[in-house]
Amino acid sequence: MSITPLMPTYPRCGVRPVKGDHCHLIDEDGTRYLDFASGIAVNLLGHSHRGLIDAIQTQAETLMHVSNLYGSPQGERLAQQLVDHTFADTVFFTNSGAEAVETAIKCARAYHQNAGDEGAANRFEMITFANAFHGRTMATISASNQTKMHHGFSPLLEGFKYAEFDDLEAAKALVGPNTAGFLVEPIQGEGGIRPASTEFMHGLRALADQHGLMLVLDEVQCGMARTGKLYAYEHYGIEPDIVASAKGLGGGFPLGACLATEKAARGMTLGTHGSTYGGNPLAMAAGSAVMEAVANEDFLAEVTEKGERVRARLEQFIGNYPELFELVRGKGLMLGIKMKVESRPFFVHLRDNHQLLTVAAGDQTLRVIPPLVIGDAEIDEFFDKLSAGAASFKLPEQA
Repeated sequence: MSITPLMPTYPRCGVRPVKGDHCHLIDEDGTRYLDFASGIAVNLLGHSHRGLIDAIQTQAETLMHVSNLYGSPQGERLAQQLVDHTFADTVFFTNSGAEAVETAIKCARAYHQNAGDEGAANRFEMITFANAFHGRTMATISASNQTKMHHGFSPLLEGFKYAEFDDLEAAKALVGPNTAGFLVEPIQGEGGIRPASTEFMHGLRALADQHGLMLVLDEVQCGMARTGKLYAYEHYGIEPDIVASAKGLGGGFPLGACLATEKAARGMTLGTHGSTYGGNPLAMAAGSAVMEAVANEDFLAEVTEKGERVRARLEQFIGNYPELFELVRGKGLMLGIKMKVESRPFFVHLRDNHQLLTVAAGDQTLRVIPPLVIGDAEIDEFFDKLSAGAASFKLPEQA
């Protein structure tokens, strides 16, 4: 048999972590890596946060899973925490970001199609944006225009139209009688840490209001304190109708959520959606511990301050290597270094030769998405490794 026991869908590298220590990962051979990837924006409290670990351990000893046919004190607690700190009135819990986006799409369609005389059964199309990433399920790959994710999975699901990101006129031109809403990342993650403009986000909100559409935000990567706000929509002075959240929400434990206003959730009635594991007590304990740690002004102010400090040093640093780097963009501790060459070889070089973990992204971008609990020591170590990596990196030869 030639296939590996783990289905070979990931291009796994030679780093094989077996332990985490605050902001470092330790390989099975003892090598320590500075983790400025955070499991792709997941481990926002690092790898050994006592409050998160204790919450999971305590809940595991008490009750790990029951059916959603029963009441959920743990789920009610986390839902209330999210409602208290966001635009939302109600929450549906999932196990991942893709599931949260799927729920958000169903919620937007049901708003129109499952609302009786107030609804419109013909409204099913979501307007999405170029180079977005919403997940790997059939609906979420269909919601992206990235053909590399479509290969081998035809036919895609109907009901998605693609506009250029941050182009309000392009979005406006696609609005029609079948439009249910917009689905957009306020800051594109996989697309290259590309923040939407304030004008674009305000314009989408206005178009949604004008045409009775749902404004759905995918904040799986940019949400949960990553940008210095609990959710990135707060930077824009707008309120969405629906938000998909995950990654940092569980701090490393599988957890996602679809947040919605009461109006937006009007179609999500009994029997319209479900999940066997969604909202299980163990995940709820993890999410509540994360919220207790991050959903306060002091923590968010620290993320903002650290983000500004790292960004300022990055902007100064890239000037030393004009042949390599172009600019820095992002918000808080969701930062991207746009390179003048493909970012993946440099990301591999940092990992394999300097024990620095980052993440490559689209638009020739290197993602810098560390745990939000980094301190001065980790920031200094990051710049030491980044500087050494840039100095020793060999530019690919021109063809």
